[in-house]
Amino acid sequence: MNLGELFSMNHHQKKFNLVTILGPTASGKTGIAANLAAGIGGEVISGDSRQVYRRMNLGTGKDYDDYRVNGIPVPYHLIDIADPGEHYNVFRFRQDFLRVFSEIAARGHFPVLCGGSGLYIEAVLNDYQLIQVPPDHELRQALETRNLDELTEILKDLKPSLHNITDIVNTRRAIRAIEIEKYYLSHPPGETRQPEIFSLNIGIRYEVNTRRNRISERLERRLSDGMIEEVEKLLVSGLKPEDLIYYGLEYKYLTLYITGAITRKQLHEQLEIAIHQFAKRQMTWFRGMERRGTDIHWIDGTLPMEEKIAFIMELLA
Repeated sequence: MNLGELFSMNHHQKKFNLVTILGPTASGKTGIAANLAAGIGGEVISGDSRQVYRRMNLGTGKDYDDYRVNGIPVPYHLIDIADPGEHYNVFRFRQDFLRVFSEIAARGHFPVLCGGSGLYIEAVLNDYQLIQVPPDHELRQALETRNLDELTEILKDLKPSLHNITDIVNTRRAIRAIEIEKYYLSHPPGETRQPEIFSLNIGIRYEVNTRRNRISERLERRLSDGMIEEVEKLLVSGLKPEDLIYYGLEYKYLTLYITGAITRKQLHEQLEIAIHQFAKRQMTWFRGMERRGTDIHWIDGTLPMEEKIAFIMELLA
């Protein structure tokens, strides 16, 4: 079976035109996506909400080395496309994804979407209808004195089915989420149909203790590789602490440590807990995707790379 035939049908006689590799943080998604792309003449599209930022490398987990398979570079996209301090969002991601998706297809290659940002991935797999929401400075001023619990209740009143936990990780994000929901009340999303996407979705998962060990080991490695120094350079370059705290996880706790708000011991303990909780939320999102109708084929992350790729190729065939 040649490459064209490989993607010509699935069980419903629909053509696969995308492979999506998803999973929690530290699950080795990038390596799998790159190896698959190398084997099928594909290109990788990152579906990570923070890897879009330049100079934010260790904290976002950009594994550049993974994009080289057997000494040959694998093309990748939507990494290092925005400056630190910008607020990249799912609206921009969907636009960028569709552009790159079409460009890859025009070259006769196959796109491989790879990431752990469930909202970004679901937005393109399920054709979310999105609009760009301008800032409402008057609303922001009215909400800036509210605490996170109060903002969460306001958001829940506007959006009872609130399931995106990242909207309420801090007051800044919560205010923006309220701003978006209020805008939607008077500006319903228009029809911006995307090309039909038939994706083979592959999830990478580990037993909980194994996942936790992988996260802890990776955190130690990144701290040793200079993750603190990376954030120091970003602050020296002119970024404000609140700009970095906005990005959460590593950038939040590293900034708090550098500015003296927490100790080195607290940095390590609190950041490790936060990453474990984040991975758990990612898996909760992916299970929610399945309940909402997305078919995900799960692979044991401990399998050798050759077996993982063989499993995916068998599903494609």
